Amino acid sequence: MDINRSTLEQFYFGVSAAFADGLGTAESQYEKIAMTVPSSTRENVYPWLGNLPSMKKWVGDRVIRNLKAHKYSIENEKFESTIAVRRDDIEDDQVGVYGPMFRDLGAQAGLHPNQLVFGLLKKGHESLCYDGQYFFDADHPVGGASVSNTFAPEENAEATAPWYLLCTTRPVKPLIFQKRRDYALKRKDAPTDDNVFMRDEYLYGVDARVSVGFGLWQCAIRSTKPLDNGSYAEARAAMMGFVNDNGDPLGLVPDLLLVPPTHESAARRVVVTALTTGGATNEWAGTAELLVSPWLA
Repeated sequence: MDINRSTLEQFYFGVSAAFADGLGTAESQYEKIAMTVPSSTRENVYPWLGNLPSMKKWVGDRVIRNLKAHKYSIENEKFESTIAVRRDDIEDDQVGVYGPMFRDLGAQAGLHPNQLVFGLLKKGHESLCYDGQYFFDADHPVGGASVSNTFAPEENAEATAPWYLLCTTRPVKPLIFQKRRDYALKRKDAPTDDNVFMRDEYLYGVDARVSVGFGLWQCAIRSTKPLDNGSYAEARAAMMGFVNDNGDPLGLVPDLLLVPPTHESAARRVVVTALTTGGATNEWAGTAELLVSPWLA
């Protein structure tokens, strides 16, 4: 096959279609727990995080609440993945072997937000959120008191792999996926490109400019206790008891039980199975959707 601009255009058209096909097959688990926020600058600042006033009866003048000024910001980062295609392969009409590679490149780009979002969630017990505390912490300051959104076994008891109970029904979700520039396929296959002249190869790559951060810690609870009805009920009650700085209930109702694959069986016994092992009615069945994520493995 002769290599000319038309040949390269046809090749790029084919691999672009394969990339788009792979991108569309990716399962976006991250969208269940993270809100996507567009970005138009180097970083986004979220001063409104933590400002959760409740409605009050209007009597006389309005009551002006002095809200805390938080300076939580998320800086965008760049990510890329690049494939080199040998000129000889196109010249020898071996372009078909690259279809699966570019479909997988698209799939990996589509899955990348999962990697970022769940990767941050796993580090939530050691990463700061808007109030200056770890996202999962026992000392979140609320109205002069300390509030916890993390549970651990009693002293000397064995901890399990973390599992999470989340409220995902509010406009502000537990995590934030920030997008400055979307994932897109690009190329360097012009005869004047250095890679073509020096190495006789064409370069095709995907890149994006995105980042992740924390939303409301009140919408997430982490537990390393064995996952059973008792520990689930404890986490559920804790979240539903969260209040704002004025002492008003936040009205949070957890709706998603998020677990790693090792907890799938236990999680199903808690929120899926209608009957307990002894045949009694399972009162917690159906109280939350179950999401088993390989990104937590």
